[in-house]
Amino acid sequence: MLSVTQYKEEFLSYLNKTVQDREPINLYQPITYILSLGGKRMRPVLALMTADIFGEDYKEALDVATAIEVFHNFSLVH
Repeated sequence: MLSVTQYKEEFLSYLNKTVQDREPINLYQPITYILSLGGKRMRPVLALMTADIFGEDYKEALDVATAIEVFHNFSLVH
């Protein structure tokens, strides 16, 4: 099992590769902006830790962790 910091670094690396500006720019640029603001990112870290605790490869849960973070940020914006 990794440390919280290591899970966070893994998640941020994946997030930066996944979330990029796309077309139409007016749709994707606000998403990129809100996700780049930072924060503790505890929700995705907890998702990765949960996968690890239950014997799954935490890297298989990176999409789930990203979805959780996007949904959380969406709820803050709206």
